[in-house]
Amino acid sequence: MQNKLQELTDKLYNEGLSKGKQEGEAIVAEARKKAADIIEDARKEAESIIASARKDAEGLKAKTEGDLKLAASQSIAATRQAIENLVVTGLTEKEVSSALSSSAFVKEMLTSVVKSFNLSSEAESLEIMLPEALKKETEPFIRKELASMFKGGLEVTFSKKIQGGFTISPKGSGYFISFTDETFNALISEYLRPATKKILFEK
Repeated sequence: MQNKLQELTDKLYNEGLSKGKQEGEAIVAEARKKAADIIEDARKEAESIIASARKDAEGLKAKTEGDLKLAASQSIAATRQAIENLVVTGLTEKEVSSALSSSAFVKEMLTSVVKSFNLSSEAESLEIMLPEALKKETEPFIRKELASMFKGGLEVTFSKKIQGGFTISPKGSGYFISFTDETFNALISEYLRPATKKILFEK
C-alpha cells in the first residue's frame, strides 16, 4: 500500500513537472515571439523616422541652396547696379551741374526755348522758374532782352529748390517743361546706362 501511494505521488509530481515545463516553454516561446514582433515594429518605425528625416533634410538642403543662390544673385545684381550708378553719376553730374549753373548757358537755352514758344500761338504768357543762385545774373536779362523777344508776357520766379537750369510753362496750362539739372542727369544717365553696362560687365 505504501509503495502504491509513493508511485502515485511520484507520478503526479512528474506529470506536474512535465506540464509546468511545457507551460513554461510555451510562455517563453510566446514571450520571444512578442519580443521579436516588438523589435520588428520598432525597426520599421525607426526606418520610417530615418527616411522621413532624410527627406526633410534633403528638402531643407535644396531650399537652403536655392535661398543662397537667390541671395548671391541679388547681391551681384545690386553690386553691379551700384557700380553702374557710380560710373554714370561720375560721368554726368559734374558736367551737367557745371553747365546748368552757368548763367551764360542758361540764358542761351532760355532764348532758344522762348523763341520756340514765340512761333506757337499756344501761350500768351509764359511762367519761368530759375535757381535762386542765378537771380542776380539772369533777372535783368529776362526782364529786358528776353521779354522783348517774346510777343506774350513773361513771369519769372526764383527758387532754392532748383539747383541748376529752369522750368517753363504756358501760364494756366497745368503743365511745365523741365530743363533742370535733375532732368538732364536722368536723360543722360538713361542714355549712358546701356553702354556703361556693356563696358563694365559684358565679356
